[in-house]
Amino acid sequence: MKRSLYIFSDGVLRRKNNTLYFESEGVQKFIPVENTSEIYIFGEVELNKRFLEFLTQSEIILHFFNRYGYYVGSFYPREHLNSGYMILKQAEHYLDTQKRLFLARTFVEGSYKNMRQVLKYYQSRGIDELERYIQQMENLFGSVFNINDVNSLMAMEGNIRQTYYSAFDLIIGKDDFKFEKRSKRPPKNALNTLISFGNSMMYTVVLSEIYRTHLDPRIGYLHTTNFRRFTLNLDVAEIFKPIIVDRLIFSIISKNMLKPEHFEEDLEGIVIKDDAKKLFIDELEQRLSTTISVKNIGNYVSYRQLIRIELYKIEKHLMGEKEYQPYVTQW
Repeated sequence: MKRSLYIFSDGVLRRKNNTLYFESEGVQKFIPVENTSEIYIFGEVELNKRFLEFLTQSEIILHFFNRYGYYVGSFYPREHLNSGYMILKQAEHYLDTQKRLFLARTFVEGSYKNMRQVLKYYQSRGIDELERYIQQMENLFGSVFNINDVNSLMAMEGNIRQTYYSAFDLIIGKDDFKFEKRSKRPPKNALNTLISFGNSMMYTVVLSEIYRTHLDPRIGYLHTTNFRRFTLNLDVAEIFKPIIVDRLIFSIISKNMLKPEHFEEDLEGIVIKDDAKKLFIDELEQRLSTTISVKNIGNYVSYRQLIRIELYKIEKHLMGEKEYQPYVTQW
């Protein structure tokens, strides 16, 4: 099975014959091309056109992050599975107001139901005060099917998510990781920094999975397709952020794996250090490879496979084979 490669050091990426290598401080480390699906770059790395040409041949995506952990962009090789028919279907469902609204609502529904399931899980473990937040979210979602424009849907999803985030302090229960309120670019505290970093990672994970389908990532439905490079990955990530990123954050904080010293104050706000990024990514990779039993599939699949299955469901919806219903966790 192919794996993701993460580079935190400064150095040079080059092609050598039919393989790749990374050189840092005079030491060369060869990259097993046949076992690599994507490369994540966090350091200052030099590369050239010959290297990128080989990535295209090998169908390897390159994701770039800046020193603050913010996603910068991706080298998205020529799609080998992209289909003109599917692009036309995606465009058709974007340009038709009702078809787009259906998909946008469905992404909001999947996002909401998974956020609610996360809170219900912790409520079942004795945090009774979460009932108030669950009820607020249910009240907000109650009007979602009366909304007839995407911008209002986005606003509604944002209100639901803000209510959900407000419950984080009850779940985490640690002064060093208080949520207070959502802050981005720059995040104002360690928890917001973790959320932003985790969400960025989730967007790129979904983008990498889209590359291995017939879908075009540039055409999204909840997130407006405009001058952004990619939007479909943002739509699909909304469904999986609560059950992958947020649950992971709760886990590593409760186990004291991350501490205040893993963060530092910068002109850009609170920054997550490289050792904490590595720790988070190791745990994320473990979670993505964790297998679960999924209703209607009949066998165990990993969370990464689950994302791919979700994309196949969207393909079937676009082709008129089966109406799309989002994945909702059972626990």
